[in-house]
Amino acid sequence: MGENVSNSIERRGHCLCGDVKITAKTAPNNVGACHCRMCRRWGGGPFMEIDCGSDVAIDGDASVSIFSSSDWAERGFCRNCGTHLFYRIKASGQHMIPIGVFEDSEDLVFDTQVFIDEKPGYYSFTNKTKNLTGAEIFELFGA
Repeated sequence: MGENVSNSIERRGHCLCGDVKITAKTAPNNVGACHCRMCRRWGGGPFMEIDCGSDVAIDGDASVSIFSSSDWAERGFCRNCGTHLFYRIKASGQHMIPIGVFEDSEDLVFDTQVFIDEKPGYYSFTNKTKNLTGAEIFELFGA
């Protein structure tokens, strides 16, 4: 979603049970939130993520289940503990990884919200962010 390659670092994380370990080689410090109905249903609230691109290594493939959530994207989770591991664009292999998978970091900046037109009225973030509608996101990803 938001990408600032100049502030990219390698980030490491894991699922709750530790069976799946993720290394994102060039993960920026930008955090995005998706308010689409599907993400909210998947996680019970907005999907808070880092767009880690396609240079992502996953150790513990045997514990990863993948759900094809649309024609153009899929979601991965740990089959043992249920941790949400990634949202991945099928064509490019681009991974959006939940911020909670990674070790805590003070360098993160919440700067983008997508599907803002689907955000329900019962919550609101006070951060100043770039806000994109669903149509703008589909245009951006060419879906």
